[in-house]
Amino acid sequence: MLNRRSFLVASGSALGAAGVAGASPIAPAQAPAPASAASPGGGRSAVVWHDVRAWGISGRGWTDTERFFDRLPARAKGVVRDAVWGLSRHSAGMSAEFLTDGSAISSRYSLLSGDLAMPHMPATGVSGLDLYGLDGDRWRWAAVCKPGSQRVETDLIDGLDGARRRWRMYLPLYNGTESLEIGVPEGAGFEPVAPDGGRPIVFYGTSILHGACASRPGMAWPSIVGRRLDRPTINLGFSGNGKMEPEVAALLAELDGAAFVIDCAPNMNEQEIRERAVPLVRAIRDARPDAPIVLVEDRNYGQAWLKASARDRNTRSQAALREAYARLMDSGVTGLSYVPAGSLLGDDAGEAMTDGSHPNDLGMARYADAVTPVLRAALPG
Repeated sequence: MLNRRSFLVASGSALGAAGVAGASPIAPAQAPAPASAASPGGGRSAVVWHDVRAWGISGRGWTDTERFFDRLPARAKGVVRDAVWGLSRHSAGMSAEFLTDGSAISSRYSLLSGDLAMPHMPATGVSGLDLYGLDGDRWRWAAVCKPGSQRVETDLIDGLDGARRRWRMYLPLYNGTESLEIGVPEGAGFEPVAPDGGRPIVFYGTSILHGACASRPGMAWPSIVGRRLDRPTINLGFSGNGKMEPEVAALLAELDGAAFVIDCAPNMNEQEIRERAVPLVRAIRDARPDAPIVLVEDRNYGQAWLKASARDRNTRSQAALREAYARLMDSGVTGLSYVPAGSLLGDDAGEAMTDGSHPNDLGMARYADAVTPVLRAALPG
């Protein structure tokens, strides 16, 4: 059984990207160029490229970042542990939106790491782009990029009917994005859509929240929740390193979140949970007195029905988080919700997992099934 700490062995070399609390301007070195002239792209002779930095990316918690697509501010370097900092270079949870009537949509992007895939997670999820289109009031999947190198230029979809639609492109989950341009045929209309200015749902947790092992970026469960609730989201999952540390708690408290979802228990032993869960929640509550906070229990290992060690690990972790939740409630902390392990993956949990620890796409959808109604009930309006 691959646990979430060993997951870092595979993911640590894929350092990479993103950050919307601070109002710091983008550094001059990061300022985007205007849309480029028509150039060859895919099988067509003329594609006009548009740099997404020109209008912004959803899912960034901060603008004062070292790289445009980093998930933590530059000042977090040397403050959070090196493993957390490295994983914060991944562009998990970020997306760009635009409108076009083009008959095709292309992408041109570069990745921070040449490690495009992992043994248990495909390149489409680790390093790919994932395209959704808006059909009425529903986001529907349209295309995914299958990267084969660190620099990619490809047609994502062609043969479109020319209707003007809104599109959302999700960025890689377990790699860093260095640059990203969206291309449409010369002569096609193109209108950037600025990031939603509403307060985001902030997710903090481990490899499961980070996106392992979704087959493509849009299937990470925080992104599914965002689509279902039609709200912006920020993904602060740090594979193997979601440990409720005070340095990260202080950063979370900077974000003006509409709600905070904490799913760290799988990376922590019972003693760490007892020591850190209450201070983490209080740090958020002190800074954001009205924002709902959702605590998510450790999911059950897929092999727990066979292995006493796995059952014991789950039981101890889950009991520690329930105790912390009770202490917080007894002390008068308001706006708390709790998601138990039994609701996360279903009775046939093994069917929803890749390796006994991380969800597959079915498992990601089930996580979203468990958390979405809790958030819907907790959020105003």
